[in-house]
Amino acid sequence: MPITLSGLIYYPIKSCSGIQVTQSSVEEMGLESDRRMMVVTPEGKFLTQREHHKLALVKPVLNGQTLSLSAPGMEEISLSIMQEGVVNLVSIWKSSGVEAIDQGDLAARWFSEWLNASVRLVHLAKGYRRKVSQEYAVTPNDHTGFADGYPILIATEASLADLNARMEQSIPMDRFRPNLILAGSTAFEEDEWNRIFIGDIELAVVKPCARCVITTIDKQTLEVSREPLKTLSTFRRKPRGVMFGQNAIPLVDGWLEVGMAVQISMK
Repeated sequence: MPITLSGLIYYPIKSCSGIQVTQSSVEEMGLESDRRMMVVTPEGKFLTQREHHKLALVKPVLNGQTLSLSAPGMEEISLSIMQEGVVNLVSIWKSSGVEAIDQGDLAARWFSEWLNASVRLVHLAKGYRRKVSQEYAVTPNDHTGFADGYPILIATEASLADLNARMEQSIPMDRFRPNLILAGSTAFEEDEWNRIFIGDIELAVVKPCARCVITTIDKQTLEVSREPLKTLSTFRRKPRGVMFGQNAIPLVDGWLEVGMAVQISMK
């Protein structure tokens, strides 16, 4: 069975709801507009669903350079995205001094009311490059936005089906927040992939993705359980964590469209 690209999802704001699309341009930093924005404390420390489960219910919509925000019971707001201006330094994981542009008081008030905490919304400063770990980089200039560590996260339908077959209750793919979903492979075949070719795009598969408690949060109800980490830990535990999905780095810019054929080069 041929492997195809069955899903494309980008997340305008880290830890908020994703947007499924049928096509997307791909840049060195990942899918266009993916995780370029992030919610931070007033001191600039990044926030995610780990601390604020309610981020999962925030639905950001992009229309050019206009961002609209909605959430249950909240008034929808729209604002112009700013990528240049006064630079704020923010931190995310081991990256400190990351240059970001504050998106203004309207966005800050909206998120602060929703989360019942004092927070700000920032956008990665235009031209700033947040480097990926050199341990897994293909080139010294490989970089990402506000993703945890790498530009693109890949998951396969077969691996999710294998996982669901081992659990009492199935979970949807949105628990893992991938960018690219591939159909037609065998379960966990992606562990052996080295390069992925889709149209003009070439992706380097650089590192399996260690999963965290965000996967245990239902993205619609916010209910938290022990799954899927409980089951994954029985057969996907590695020295660096419980793995599901693969981190990838785009080697060229280009265009992706759902339905495209996928070619694989093994390790």
